[in-house]
Amino acid sequence: MKRSPITLITGGILLLIFGCMLFTYQVRQTELAVVTTFGRYAGSETNAGFGFRWPWPIQRVYQFDRRLQIFESKFDQAITADQINLIAKVYVGWRIAGNGRIYLERFNGDLAAVERTLEPVVRNAQREVIGQHDFGDFVSTNVAELQFDRVEQEMLARVKQSTQDDYGIEFEILGIRQLGLPESITTTVFERMRKERERLAAKYQSEGDRDAKIIKGEADGQANEILARARAEAQRILGDAEVQAQEYYKVFEKNPELAVFLFQLKSLEQSLKERSHLILDQQTPPFNLLRDPVAPSANPGH
Repeated sequence: MKRSPITLITGGILLLIFGCMLFTYQVRQTELAVVTTFGRYAGSETNAGFGFRWPWPIQRVYQFDRRLQIFESKFDQAITADQINLIAKVYVGWRIAGNGRIYLERFNGDLAAVERTLEPVVRNAQREVIGQHDFGDFVSTNVAELQFDRVEQEMLARVKQSTQDDYGIEFEILGIRQLGLPESITTTVFERMRKERERLAAKYQSEGDRDAKIIKGEADGQANEILARARAEAQRILGDAEVQAQEYYKVFEKNPELAVFLFQLKSLEQSLKERSHLILDQQTPPFNLLRDPVAPSANPGH
């Protein structure tokens, strides 16, 4: 039976594709490929692209995600250094370390196996570190007393120390996801926090009263100093005025008519300061000053 060229070409293309699938493998940008020969480690590839291999069962290629993986532990109870039960939940970020050989041999690429292994490691590190810190490092009315960053770094160091050679993974981050208290001690802790707040309030009130007294004392001192300077200045001005008055009195003694004239003029100025109507005898001082000095006398006998 004669086959057509299209059938032959199609068959050749399918054979070529099948051969490529048997003898090549692809590595993505986010992957790590580990190659084994007859079940033993043969090499690793982290660069994106294609690689060559012998078909199974001679060689096998394992492809793992080398991006950061997040594992979150379960709630676990620990006792602080001051003997208070604390419930904590933490998370860790990890990725495959090195060429992936230890990771493959340890877990065979099973993420569930990784999490089952990490659970006790993280729990033990969490309990050890919490046991070295007081409750106030986790819960406090004073933000400056909280030690979350320090506690997280200590937990991360403990986890790294426990897994640095045996797991084929490396940890990059660790954080406290959530904190809680057993119901049996919640009331006791809240009462302790209330007393701590009252203590801080009393401290701030005492400091405020002390500062207020200092400020009031300084203000009173400045006020007394200002009043003393004002009194001294008033005495000086009064003394100068008396000296000038003595000079004026001497002038008036020499010319009493001038003194009478000035006093009458001042009195007249005060009387006419506001708009008013007055009917008075022109002979009555000081209104006699309003007469025309050249006008004839009202009395014809004079």
